Amino acid sequence: MFGLPFGVLVEGSVSVLLAVTIGYCAVLNSKLKRLQADRGELRQMVADLIQATDLANAAVGELQNAAAEAEQKLTAQMEEAERFGVELANHVSAGHEVMERIARITAVAHSARQEQGPVGLVEDDAEDDRTLRASRLQSALRRLAEREREREDAA
Repeated sequence: MFGLPFGVLVEGSVSVLLAVTIGYCAVLNSKLKRLQADRGELRQMVADLIQATDLANAAVGELQNAAAEAEQKLTAQMEEAERFGVELANHVSAGHEVMERIARITAVAHSARQEQGPVGLVEDDAEDDRTLRASRLQSALRRLAEREREREDAA
């Protein structure tokens, strides 16, 4: 043929193909090493993610417990506030009754004093003192009733 024996030509072709195969195997080996290294990093990332998820679940549980505690405390405070509101309303009502009694007593005493005429300076001072106290009491009870109305409006 061309001066080269057929055997040398086949052997040369085989050696070139073998060199290309060895080169390809070297490239493939480096890619496999990189993939193996990435696999380790991926495992670490998955482990970190699992740990973060566990921490988040624990935090959510603690938040739920804190919310339940806060709700219980708030409910207890609301119930106590309602009891105080009822008690305050009862006190205001009782105060109004006392004020009305005092006003009636004062009016009866005042009309009795007018019917009797001037009794004396000492009794007039005592009566004026009682009237002043009654008017102060009425004023205080009015202010208390106004505050009660304001609290009811705010609620």
